[in-house]
Amino acid sequence: MLSALHIKNYVLIDSLDVSFPEGLVIITGQTGAGKSILLGALSLVLGAKADAAVIMEGADSCVVEAEFQMDAQDDFIDTLLEENDIETDGGHLIIRRVVNASGRSRSFINDCPVQVAVLGALSTHLVDIHSQHQSLLLTDRVFQLSILDRYAGNTPLLERCKGLYKELQATRSRLATLTSKLDKLASERDYTQTLYEQLEAASLRPGELEELEAEQKQLANAEQIKENLAGVRALCEPEEQGLSVAASLKEASRLLSRIKDYVPAAEQLSQRLDSSRIELEDILEEVSDVYSGVDVSPERLESVEERLSALYSLMRKHSCHSVEELIEVRDSLSGALFDSEALEMEVQSLEKEIARLGAEYDAVSDSLHAKREGACAGFSKVIENSIRYLELENAVFQARVLPSALSATGKDGIAFTFSASGRNPVELAKCASGGEISRIMLCLKALMAKYVGMPTMIFDEIDTGVSGSVADKMGSMICEMGRDMQVFAITHLPQVAAKGKAHYLVSKGSGPDAVSTVSLLDNEGRINELARMLSGSSITRAAIENAKSLLFE
Repeated sequence: MLSALHIKNYVLIDSLDVSFPEGLVIITGQTGAGKSILLGALSLVLGAKADAAVIMEGADSCVVEAEFQMDAQDDFIDTLLEENDIETDGGHLIIRRVVNASGRSRSFINDCPVQVAVLGALSTHLVDIHSQHQSLLLTDRVFQLSILDRYAGNTPLLERCKGLYKELQATRSRLATLTSKLDKLASERDYTQTLYEQLEAASLRPGELEELEAEQKQLANAEQIKENLAGVRALCEPEEQGLSVAASLKEASRLLSRIKDYVPAAEQLSQRLDSSRIELEDILEEVSDVYSGVDVSPERLESVEERLSALYSLMRKHSCHSVEELIEVRDSLSGALFDSEALEMEVQSLEKEIARLGAEYDAVSDSLHAKREGACAGFSKVIENSIRYLELENAVFQARVLPSALSATGKDGIAFTFSASGRNPVELAKCASGGEISRIMLCLKALMAKYVGMPTMIFDEIDTGVSGSVADKMGSMICEMGRDMQVFAITHLPQVAAKGKAHYLVSKGSGPDAVSTVSLLDNEGRINELARMLSGSSITRAAIENAKSLLFE
């Protein structure tokens, strides 16, 4: 239940601290006094959209804080709080919302910061607010079906149905995506296969291009290379002279060794000449090896140039700059071809999963349909009896289950038909007046209160369009709901206001800087307020006596 509400700088409320009891709580006040502002503040703390316009003029921010006391254990609330690391003190919850001048807000539960979505989720298990425009929901078939499901106790089946439908839709979406991708791959498969086979047949090898380019240069200049190598050998080993360069160095070293006893430096010079001779002999040996390895082969040159041409062609075709990049393209094409096979297997798996989910969904939908059909007669009778209690003695109300497109709630739609006269009932939206809609909605809310287990319900002028004895009976019905739960009734009807356990008056001062206040009325205050509601601004003695009879009957 809502045990207290604290508001600061919200629209016309500068500061408000008010506590609420259990049972039926009445809120009244003249038009424009701020009753809707009070309801707006509560909606804000329950997750409604924040707007800087709600901040009182001259203030930097506004704060709305609501205190709730939960008597019974609620698994949903317990799980939600646990997921957000929020501790409760004996079921005591303090929800706070702060809105700053930029329109941004901060939300807290028991002083723990939370996302505003958490407030919205939590509010569905704390408060049911029936605003003045909500009666329009009565003609909405989704709303109608939800009421029948609550009466039929279909919540577990509905949760299962919603889960299966969501999973089924997600799987179908995944299948559609894969099928589209597979179709695209199939249309390109032959081309992809051809490209892959060309690259695979090329037997690509990392570094091959550089090796071939080097070999091509050597083969293309083989004669010049051999000629220059031969010249090196001829210079170092002349055929016309008696001694080669190596032999000359050896002889020079020998001559120097003869005078080493007389010239100390001669020995070192002789050794250096020997080293030079050895190095020269090694060089000449390598020159001979290179000379022998240079192949003047037009056939090999033609083969290398053909291979290079093939590689260059593939590189141009695939916009590559190296053989390594070509290898990456080849592997990518191979992967695409493999992906096609893998996708086909995944598609088959998804099709089986859709068939399984579809079968489960059908079974749950059939169970929902059977329970709805079975509940329709009892549901219709309960609502019809309640409507007749509210002085529509001849009224007929029927709920009929209709086939509908597949949805998260199964395969059913619904139609509420109504006739105030009892003849020719038609769809509710086409026949009910405003007063009749108010009465029917109250009957439905009273029924929902029994099956939903909502700790607090708020009616914002649900009695619009009714008066007299009907208003009195609506008040009695709301009062009866207040025996099992906390009910707030914002009303303009004294017959309803007199039924409350506690009565709060919303009033606004005069002048441009007037603010709204909320006060708990004592018996005398209640008599005066009821008298005002009965007679208007001028309170008569008869109105006071009438108010006393209403209050103390």
